[in-house]
Amino acid sequence: MLVNWRYRERDSIIQTFDPRAWLIFFACFLASTLLFWDVRYLTFFLVIALIVVFRSGIPFREMRRAWLFIGGFIIFFATLTFLTGRGGMEVYTEEHLITRLQAPFTILNWRPVLNITVERTFFAISQLVRVFSVASMTILIPYSLNPARYGITFRGLGMPDKFAYAMDLTMRFIPTLGRDFQLTLDAQRARGYELEKLRGGLIAQVRKMAPLIVPVTIHAIIGSEDVIDAMDLRAFGVGPRTWLDELHYRRRDRILIAVGVTILFLSILLSLFGFGQFWVPQAAIEMFSSPGL
Repeated sequence: MLVNWRYRERDSIIQTFDPRAWLIFFACFLASTLLFWDVRYLTFFLVIALIVVFRSGIPFREMRRAWLFIGGFIIFFATLTFLTGRGGMEVYTEEHLITRLQAPFTILNWRPVLNITVERTFFAISQLVRVFSVASMTILIPYSLNPARYGITFRGLGMPDKFAYAMDLTMRFIPTLGRDFQLTLDAQRARGYELEKLRGGLIAQVRKMAPLIVPVTIHAIIGSEDVIDAMDLRAFGVGPRTWLDELHYRRRDRILIAVGVTILFLSILLSLFGFGQFWVPQAAIEMFSSPGL
């Protein structure tokens, strides 16, 4: 049986809009954010994301795991970019050294060195703000959109029935797979299987996890076959489908779409005229005026 993300009606700014309008606004927000590297412009999108998050009506305890995973992922890659300078080399050509840290040891006659520069610092900050803004809006989608309306939402956006239903199944596959994994883990633990005591190398650990991986994989394949058979019995794909729910745009939905399109249009216009590129404060550059690299 397919299951859905945890969802309930809330006093939420997102749930007051038609899901199609919200997805259109999110797409415009996402495209606009990716056009900028200037932290001043990105702050505008961060403010929008934070307003939506705090007005979403979703308590932190319900999204804690998602926030910890996404937050850890963002911080890890921003830190990695700061330490290595990779990625930033595409948007700046000169670096102004703040300090150079050298390790007190050598590895095969090579001494690890960390160059902390103004450009690396502000690029890491820009990357952190940029990705966090997009991730904050993305996390809210499964918690704020009614799973029963996934299909009709994508169909209402002009997508074919097959694609709309495929998106519906995709959104429901992830929580279903998580449910199956937890049930299998509980069943194997009841039989004496202890996941916490896995030892050995990577290959050995993967081989020891076979009692979990194999049943979950087989169950997912069987479940997909059941869904396919059920769709075939209902002649899915033979002709246009009808949907139980109907969605209608209201005035507030049209306003939200207009706001999203306006933000995207202005972002594209600013980007074409050279605004929003990577920016470093002139005061910081003057403070470290001698190019270090």
